[in-house]
Amino acid sequence: MSNRTKTNDFDCIVIGGGHAGVEAAHAAAKTGAKTALITISKGTIAKMSCNPAIGGLAKGQIVREVDALGGLMGLAIDATGIQFRMLNLSKGPAVQSPRAQADKYKYKDNIRTRLEETANLVIIEAIASQIITKENKVQSVRCLNGITYDAPVVILTTGTFLRGLMHIGTEQITGGRFGEPASLELSESLKYIGLELGRLKTGTPVRLDASTVDLDKLQIQYGDVRPQPFSYMTESIKQKQIPCWITFTNQKIHKLIRDNLDRAPLYTGQICSTGPRYCPSIETKIVRFPDKKRHQVFLEPEDENISTIYCNGISTSVPKDIQEQMLKLLPGTENARIVHYGYAIEYDYCPPVQLKPNLETRKISGLFLAGQINGTSGYEEAAAQGIMAGINATRKIQNKEPIVLGRDQAYIGVMIDDLLTKGIDEPYRMFTSRAEYRLALRADNADRRLTQIGKAVGLVDNNRWTKFQNKVEDIDELKSYLEVTRSGGVSLWEKLRRPKSSVVEILADNSSLKQDGFADDVLQAVTIDAKYEGYLHKQERLMAGFHALENKKIPPDMDYYDIMHLRTEAKEKLSTFRPATLGQASRLGGITPADITVIQIHLRR
Repeated sequence: MSNRTKTNDFDCIVIGGGHAGVEAAHAAAKTGAKTALITISKGTIAKMSCNPAIGGLAKGQIVREVDALGGLMGLAIDATGIQFRMLNLSKGPAVQSPRAQADKYKYKDNIRTRLEETANLVIIEAIASQIITKENKVQSVRCLNGITYDAPVVILTTGTFLRGLMHIGTEQITGGRFGEPASLELSESLKYIGLELGRLKTGTPVRLDASTVDLDKLQIQYGDVRPQPFSYMTESIKQKQIPCWITFTNQKIHKLIRDNLDRAPLYTGQICSTGPRYCPSIETKIVRFPDKKRHQVFLEPEDENISTIYCNGISTSVPKDIQEQMLKLLPGTENARIVHYGYAIEYDYCPPVQLKPNLETRKISGLFLAGQINGTSGYEEAAAQGIMAGINATRKIQNKEPIVLGRDQAYIGVMIDDLLTKGIDEPYRMFTSRAEYRLALRADNADRRLTQIGKAVGLVDNNRWTKFQNKVEDIDELKSYLEVTRSGGVSLWEKLRRPKSSVVEILADNSSLKQDGFADDVLQAVTIDAKYEGYLHKQERLMAGFHALENKKIPPDMDYYDIMHLRTEAKEKLSTFRPATLGQASRLGGITPADITVIQIHLRR
């Protein structure tokens, strides 16, 4: 696509090699842009800074969506996962989500290898310090080493590195994460070019030497007997699977922390920024739930050799001596050696009200933001924003319309729409409850929702496309057979809709189809389509009404103060958030149906 030949001349520059950055760089390069990924170190690309796991409730759906579009995360976790579990199997398919523990060292190596094999992509080890603009358009990126790289589009995926400050008791350490420097100059550069910055906080627990943990006395948790892959390209999981272990805090631990809250940064005023509500520190849990007798802690291996343990559930920033005493009171870790202590980290972010739906900043043309810089938390949310930013950055320089996923198309669409319309004052985390059309946005059908889009933008290769087409043909063939074949006076499709019926049993009794049968994912898709047919049709009718508002675009330069009969509060809110459609406007807090009607009348005029 590009005629650029100079060493420092690119179509797209991605700053940051975390989970957002790798998807952004891969997507931009694969869709035709000569891309540079600027990262502090190649060795920390896709590093799992916190929990060594991918997926989880709603997050698993996001990973499947990233994979369906042609991204990397699903392929990497399938190759390096050490325990796979499908969550919520006792509930309906709308809320079932895949999750996997990773060998965190193999995971980042796998991602790095995939990037190094990607055409059009160069990885540069440097620290970006300045975004250079001209007339509110991106021109180049300057690094601390004095080298400048030119590009018409830049994607910022800075994670927790923007003025990152770690807290362990009263100890404060400047850094983006454990053992790595913070990005100080870049924050000032963003302010200089006119972006608003805020401050958020997250945290992480201790890591333990696994050989010093008494695992034999703990409850063991195994993964699924038949691990289900994340990627639609993975046939099966073949590597060795590792268990996790469960322990619990107790009243002695709770008393220890309560007695030392005057040394806890979250309660001394040392940390003023807002942390994640849905992933609180152990000290926050004890303060918030004073009557709870114990809290569950998962001891999760960080690699297949079980050399270190991640203590999921006791994220903390209390002083080191309190962390040590807490572990001595926790069953199984009485004699454990700490590899590194838990800490809280504060960092700068850009409130996402400043973004367009394509993740480009409204203030600076060509500047895209993805990941924690937008106020989100989690590897999966970051990866999803990264792939969308990469796609849309390339489409901008190709003069093509951006790809904006709707709330009825993907969890990715729900998340980005939430970021643009809800306002972020705490780290955003995805949940199935955020998606009003979650029955249609299942983990099993992400390929049927998004693979065609991935193909259209150039991310889905021929192998994936052929595999997808074969699956869709098999689904159509099986559905058609079930609908036209009758038994006992009713169609097999009607039989399958019954609560306890099984497609395998129905086919065993009636099928004259191909002898080798159908793949498990085809059987699963047809079963869900049949059993939830009525609910899905109802949801489709709701989506039709949703589209009426969603398809009505609002001019980006709309002067809301010029609209007669629009309330002052609505004018202020709409001028701040700048919704792209009437649908987005209707989801802004404080905007009433009457306000939407006034805007509709104004647009008709």
